[in-house]
Amino acid sequence: MLRSRLSRLLIALSLLLAPAAAARDASVYAAASLRTALDQALAGYKERAGADATAAYAASSALARQIEAGAPADIFISADQEWMDHLEKTGLIQPDSRRTFLGNQLVLVVQRSQARRLTVDGDLDILGLLAGNRLAVGDVNAVPAGRYARAALTSLGLWDKVQDRLAPAENVRAALAMVARGEAGAGIVYATDARVEPGVAIVGIFPAGSHPAIEYPIALVKGADAATARPLLDYLLSEDGHRHFTNQGFTILAR
Repeated sequence: MLRSRLSRLLIALSLLLAPAAAARDASVYAAASLRTALDQALAGYKERAGADATAAYAASSALARQIEAGAPADIFISADQEWMDHLEKTGLIQPDSRRTFLGNQLVLVVQRSQARRLTVDGDLDILGLLAGNRLAVGDVNAVPAGRYARAALTSLGLWDKVQDRLAPAENVRAALAMVARGEAGAGIVYATDARVEPGVAIVGIFPAGSHPAIEYPIALVKGADAATARPLLDYLLSEDGHRHFTNQGFTILAR
């Protein structure tokens, strides 16, 4: 009996004296188009706050589904309002933390060696531009960049010409890579992505009115660790955090 009590006492003491488990780094699930800017922002946050944070990048649709499946995300940044709306309706974000964070432009790109300036309107000879190749876009049924592309092409009367010549990609960076490698004759991506890929050139900008406004909402995920996630969210929404995104060509919508 004495030995049993002593054993329980030693276990209790060991639990009391054990060092507290290290807090988990904040985790950001972000649209693939944010990779360059957000990587720099997280490095800036570590320098300023002395805290690490991790990021997972993919299409907003894929990330939203991962969060639904229980992925350990603290902050979600979508490339459109629809996927954030989806998570809000299912109770998986903290609505009071939601902000419309960033803006972007939709552009037409080709391999740099094929660059020539074009006007993107209803008179665009998009089939001539493709020259028998395909048009790289994000999946038009799920990926925000693909949805924006389909809306723009439809608005300009070009959708029927190219809907059978699409090369759908799992995210906008993958679409960009297809153009850079010459696997597609042209692509529709965000301006910020085109800026970071030396193998492509922007040949035209889609009129803003041809597609829904490109907006990146940000929010805390339900159950996020407030001690680590809230300071990071505040940093990303601060003037110091903003500069990492404006340096990459994003516009700031959350002031």
